[in-house]
Amino acid sequence: MKKKYKRPLTLKELAKRPDSEIDFSDIPELDEYFWKNAKVTPPRNKPNVSLRLDHETIAYFKKQNPKGYTSKMAAILAAYVEAHRAE
Repeated sequence: MKKKYKRPLTLKELAKRPDSEIDFSDIPELDEYFWKNAKVTPPRNKPNVSLRLDHETIAYFKKQNPKGYTSKMAAILAAYVEAHRAE
């Protein structure tokens, strides 16, 4: 495979490029098997926090998981933080 870049690009440099200029050839496609078996890992230590959310957001998560909707929200926020930690 021919290298397109002289050095590894930073996340900020990649974010500025259109998708058509990014070489995704070394990243395998995520197929149905991956998504069927993917799991959100909830955080281990969960202090109590008060958070004001709009009714639509709460209703959305309650509809998906009535008994564990707050844990699902915490897991999604943790995944977001992890994804953006390297920036």
